Amino acid sequence: MESNKILSVESRAPALEVRDWVRGEALASFQPGKLYILEFCGTSCDSCVGAMRDLIELKETYKGSGVEVVAVAAHERAASADEARSNLVAWLAQFPQLNFPVGFDDTGAMDTLWMEPSFSIVIPRVFVIDRDGYIAFIGKAGKLHDVLPQVLDGTWRTSAQAEAAERERIAEDEPKARKQALNKPIREKFTAACEIGDWKTALAAVEEGIALDPNDRDWRASHVYLLHHGMRDMETGLAVLWQFVREAIDRGDEHWLVTAMIQVIDPEIGCANLPSAERFAMGEALSEHILALDFAQCNLPASELFQEVARYYHAIGNKDRAVELIELALKSLDGPDPDMHGLKEDLQPDLLQTLANYKGEEVCYGDVCVVPRTNISSGATPKAELENPAERGALE
Repeated sequence: MESNKILSVESRAPALEVRDWVRGEALASFQPGKLYILEFCGTSCDSCVGAMRDLIELKETYKGSGVEVVAVAAHERAASADEARSNLVAWLAQFPQLNFPVGFDDTGAMDTLWMEPSFSIVIPRVFVIDRDGYIAFIGKAGKLHDVLPQVLDGTWRTSAQAEAAERERIAEDEPKARKQALNKPIREKFTAACEIGDWKTALAAVEEGIALDPNDRDWRASHVYLLHHGMRDMETGLAVLWQFVREAIDRGDEHWLVTAMIQVIDPEIGCANLPSAERFAMGEALSEHILALDFAQCNLPASELFQEVARYYHAIGNKDRAVELIELALKSLDGPDPDMHGLKEDLQPDLLQTLANYKGEEVCYGDVCVVPRTNISSGATPKAELENPAERGALE
């Protein structure tokens, strides 16, 4: 199923080719006269939880306006299709108010028809199909609150605002999509080698990936992880980690800084076996630069930045500072930024649990109270985005 046609705003909506519908009534095609929101979601995507809740709210808000919502999981990873489907069904249980159908597709059809031709490589990803069957919007679910009223009144799709937004999206997404296409076979070789402990082949794949794009921080993180957890080459691993940390600081980019901090401090995928004095020196430098960022200009939420620095302070035994930073992270979720819509509901439970763990006592936030968990060595709640980079793809 090949497609070289670019999919963008004002393109005719492709077909719906979903293998199985796991919730709600099956949808065979888009019906004329109705407006559809199609979201690509997945169980391994933290942001998808908030996006799903956003869509539940939007469906309720616009239930009398001919707006239909449908979600499709097309990127599930599991040993078999049956296991992937079961994982999806279990994941959907956290949405008791789910009010739209959810499909499961493991055939690659929906990827080929929708994601790939639109240069979409991350989920959640939303497509809006207007009443005439044309695509009116491609992007993040959080933007729908501003865009949807204009799509409904017919002023959005052909507007200068829509044209500018789509031009900006393609300029950002197309280079990433082309890079991922080149990276995909290398990543597959790396993952397969790691699964059987063929560290020589895995290292060759990492080096090939870095040579292809030295600016890809995922390959750089995978290099550190491989040396530390796979090859157990602590001497080389320490040198490569220092190089990664220094480059993150030089770049001043929040994504690089946070990724480096995870490699330094995280108890599960970080370099816990390296000398503490070295790691804590790296953590101190990274913390200073993360806290010096202009959070208003960052693409990562302030809550995540505070949380990663808090992890460092907790690791070095400064629990008071760790608690202070988690409290700042919680406070940041109450900001007026419209992009925080749904984020608070998504992040608050982890932050409250982390705060309770750090304080060693019950904490309450509004009507929600959380007790500490004593079986987590770091005092923090594990997060999905801190998974093994050797197993992590671009869809997260």
